[in-house]
Amino acid sequence: MKKRYLRKIVPVVLAAVVLAIIFRSSLFASYVVNGESMEPTLYDGNLLMVNKVVYNLTDIDRFDIIIFRADKDDDYVKRVVGLPGDKIVYENDKLYINGEHVKEPFLEPFRDLNDSEPYTKDFTLKGVTGSAEVPEGKLFVMGDNRQDSLDSREIGFVDAETLVGKVDIKYWPISELKLSFG
Repeated sequence: MKKRYLRKIVPVVLAAVVLAIIFRSSLFASYVVNGESMEPTLYDGNLLMVNKVVYNLTDIDRFDIIIFRADKDDDYVKRVVGLPGDKIVYENDKLYINGEHVKEPFLEPFRDLNDSEPYTKDFTLKGVTGSAEVPEGKLFVMGDNRQDSLDSREIGFVDAETLVGKVDIKYWPISELKLSFG
């Protein structure tokens, strides 16, 4: 009886394990935050689950947190601020996209902590990238730690081809579990 049961269950368990490994490696990836550029949203050492089923820019929304390949050795985690066609201006610590003020509610608690200077210094898209609007196939990204982030203000636009995926879950530390961003 035990042998017959094992003969039936072992192939099912093995198939489930193989499917789980394939599913996890092709649809999701685990990333460790390295650095302080996304503080206070994400901290150095946080573990993230990244949805790799992002095939093009239509799957990305403003303020999504993404992972992209910055170069052959490094992946960066940043927040999407500008989508293709957007004109971006930062003035008096306020974001303007296509002439309209756009609130960044995820930054509000942290702006209040730093009253002496703006949380995000003034800039125009043209001034930091040389382009008046975000080109097709590109994104403009920024870290939430606006004073200490290597982002599109320095590295330029992020090409859609370098996109790894969207951050869906922060699962470590477990006390800071968060299931969605944006």
